[in-house]
Amino acid sequence: MRNNEFAFIAGPCVIENREKCFLIAERLLQINEALNKIAKVSFTYKASFDKANRSDIKSYRGPGLEAGLEILKEVKSRYKCGITTDIHLPEQAYGVAGIADMIQIPAFLSRQTDLLLAAGKTGKTVNVKKGQFMSPKDTDHIVEKIKTTGNTDICVTERGTFFGYGNLVVDMSSFVYLKRHPGIRVIFDATHSAPSYMGDKREIIPHMASAAAGTGFIDGVFLEVHDEPDKALCDGPCSLDLDLLQPMMERVLKIWLLAGEASGNV
Repeated sequence: MRNNEFAFIAGPCVIENREKCFLIAERLLQINEALNKIAKVSFTYKASFDKANRSDIKSYRGPGLEAGLEILKEVKSRYKCGITTDIHLPEQAYGVAGIADMIQIPAFLSRQTDLLLAAGKTGKTVNVKKGQFMSPKDTDHIVEKIKTTGNTDICVTERGTFFGYGNLVVDMSSFVYLKRHPGIRVIFDATHSAPSYMGDKREIIPHMASAAAGTGFIDGVFLEVHDEPDKALCDGPCSLDLDLLQPMMERVLKIWLLAGEASGNV
């Protein structure tokens, strides 16, 4: 059965500075308030303290663990919202769990047993990005690993599958399979799933999110957003402009509600 509360996970790819985090969080909370007039929506603010798996050594990584968590702590305190951020090492799990409500496992690290176990042992929600190299069935092992810690509060996020070098395709049947895991929430990462051949990846994000909602089998969406995507320090080409977010999300929610009723998956 589908969760009756839609998960709205959004924020900048990386923590750029305190002021930018506050600005984006405030805008997102305003949007979330409007969305709750359509359906029950839970908002979680996302930003990374370190992008440790960038291809280019010169890429901006973020402020680091200590400074990053301090900023996220301020966001949580000021805006009374849920927080998620990603970890890259097992030893980061405990410290991050002191602030985050949801711990994110990056797609490239989704098979790392020690990382999954450390996240599970915190007792916090664990959101695993399904690796671009994995089939939906491969997530069986991910879920099983986390459940051995006694933690069953798990999300699995679809973010596309490699289709040649550097290109991605989203298999919509993935949502149907992932939803077979009892009690697991299925999330769609509409920003990172944009295929490379699109050029302007932002153009396709609303259509991808709507298509996923139309399956009737997702429980929420993950979106990287920015007030000035062209100036974003990380993942700007696939970050959605905040000005486009509310109308897109209103459409996604309406489709999600209709699809759930039509499929009986409510």
